[in-house]
Amino acid sequence: MRNAFLPKIFVVLPVVMLLIVPYAANQEVKNLKFCVVDNDRSTVSRRLVSEVDASDYFTLAAEAPDYEGALDCVERGDADVILELPRGFSSDVVRLGTATVNVQANAVNGVKGALAQAYMLGIISDFASWQREGRGVGFGSVATVGADIRPRYLFNPSLDYKVYMVPGIIAMLLTLLIAYLPALNIVGEKERGTIEQINVTPVSRRDFVLSKLVPYWVIGLFMLLWSMLWAYVFYGMAPKGGVLPVVLSSLLFFLIASSLGLIVSNYSSTMQQAALLMFFFLIIFVLMSGLLTPIASMPHWAQTLTFLNPLRYYIETLRALYLKGSTLADLQPQLLSMVAYAALSWAGAMLSYKKTN
Repeated sequence: MRNAFLPKIFVVLPVVMLLIVPYAANQEVKNLKFCVVDNDRSTVSRRLVSEVDASDYFTLAAEAPDYEGALDCVERGDADVILELPRGFSSDVVRLGTATVNVQANAVNGVKGALAQAYMLGIISDFASWQREGRGVGFGSVATVGADIRPRYLFNPSLDYKVYMVPGIIAMLLTLLIAYLPALNIVGEKERGTIEQINVTPVSRRDFVLSKLVPYWVIGLFMLLWSMLWAYVFYGMAPKGGVLPVVLSSLLFFLIASSLGLIVSNYSSTMQQAALLMFFFLIIFVLMSGLLTPIASMPHWAQTLTFLNPLRYYIETLRALYLKGSTLADLQPQLLSMVAYAALSWAGAMLSYKKTN
């Protein structure tokens, strides 16, 4: 209550992070620039270029007279993909029903290059299908069995990446504050010289640690509900599993995060040491939690290490409660892991505080 700055952070930070980070941390690749080398210059080739340009993924950056000119465009950073159409492209499409195109992507960013090539090939494949259907190519006198394929995407039908990121952003926000602030608590008492006054009081070690952690649980509960409110306002997202399971699982995680911060504070001599040490652990927790990259895409040894990361279980719990509508019974593996982690971290917080009378 005596700090005029922190309450403003608690109110403003969730709003800013939920408004900006889901858009900035979006891993969807769009607005790719492509350069065209149209050696055919026919109606069919121009239509293919128009189809690519009309998609949500590509924007026509330039038309080069030859491949060398297109390569210069990529090297300058003006284009990400080269689409080269050979001479006789339209005649091959009309007479044979097949034609060859050259697609090359800038692979400095491997993920971006692979997605760009996949998007381009997908558009070309659809264009080829339309051409075959329009010209009757590939349809003989023998009847074939048709298939009506209608994909159904579960839990996120619109494939909106922001919906996937919002629960992770809430988890990261709570981790940053609920773990970071307790790390500066006891070490702050040491620097101010008030820890000796506390040590000579008859307060037990358990009561002292509990009194240090309860305020941060209250702050965490406020920030959780405040973040859930703005997630609903900005993105229309509400936990399909209900608010109560989110609160209960979050309280369990608050105990873990605040206890870990208090352990760092007990073993640190200065606030700078505690801040740097906590920053190190938070970076590892965030990067190894599955927030930004799927855990399944990590190497096997890295996947094994993520089982030691409490943030992994909390993010999985929030995403399941928000997107799938899971119940607490469905989340027993994650909750039991957090219970074990909470017991160890709570015991560590009490044992690491050395009370001397």
